[in-house]
Amino acid sequence: MRYWWVNQNQTYRQEIGGGYLWSPKRKTNDQRNPFYESMREVAPGDIIFSFVDTRIAALGIARSYCYESPKPTEFGSAGSYWGAIGWKVDASFQEISNRIRPKDYIGELRRTLPEKYSPLRPSGDGLQSVYLTAVSPAFAAIIFRLIGREASQVADVGNAVSRAQQLSPAPEPTLEEWERRVESRILDDRSLRDTEREALVQARRGQGVFRANVQTIEHACRVTKVERREHLIASHVKPWRDSANDERLNGENGLLLTPTIDHLFDKGFISFENRGNLIVSPVADPTSLERMGIPTEGVLNVGAFSEEQRRFLEYHRDNVFRMSELGGIQRRSPILR
Repeated sequence: MRYWWVNQNQTYRQEIGGGYLWSPKRKTNDQRNPFYESMREVAPGDIIFSFVDTRIAALGIARSYCYESPKPTEFGSAGSYWGAIGWKVDASFQEISNRIRPKDYIGELRRTLPEKYSPLRPSGDGLQSVYLTAVSPAFAAIIFRLIGREASQVADVGNAVSRAQQLSPAPEPTLEEWERRVESRILDDRSLRDTEREALVQARRGQGVFRANVQTIEHACRVTKVERREHLIASHVKPWRDSANDERLNGENGLLLTPTIDHLFDKGFISFENRGNLIVSPVADPTSLERMGIPTEGVLNVGAFSEEQRRFLEYHRDNVFRMSELGGIQRRSPILR
């Protein structure tokens, strides 16, 4: 379990009422923002402190991992400069009656503040630039004690969620709806020939022209080395929903993977470095990974990728893989067996 501080001055009502966190992916200048990148490291059962109007107003429990999602329509004019697609985490929030003001206790809290990406100034004032940032167990313990019984109840629920969560999360509803809408637009696009529409729709499921194109490049699962094609799934590297039509059919944008490895790759629990090293998300459960055939120590190199494959893999690491590039967590590379 980890602990997170979220500054919801602009979107408190929408996120608390809707049961989620949402952030853009990048700053307006397209640079990475560590407080948006933090979304990629949240796991089910993590505790969230909701800060608004100088006080901690609600406590939350993460119910999902981070996933891509369109900007919520209920935000209205809030964040009008934010991108249309961002990161979302499902969460359950409980508004609290004892809304403490951290500044009143900064003398005690100051020693537990992180040196980097702190949610508070040394004076105790909040930082408007912060959206989501990790706080230490020591910081969380002080906040729990100051809030009292309400916080203890939420912590108990968080522990139960963390114990119960499995590596395979439920399908993200907004992603499913997003892909269905994209598919509908393709089917309604009269500028495409019937065969093109059929190929693009089949590609969503790893079938048809896309699969045939992938099979001219990839001949076995990169991780398990299984070669029998009836056991392999043609998996998009840059997700189908994010791809242009030509990318949806591009064999360089695909890998042949066994179902378990396809699941881990599609959900962002694993990815690949350009030089072929397998990388593992810090939120993935090591025991589950071992049981699914992914060793969790050492280095596993799956072989070289082409220049175009590397371009698609960069997109996967930036937009699917569940790990922040700026969060300071070291990548864990599985051992070669």
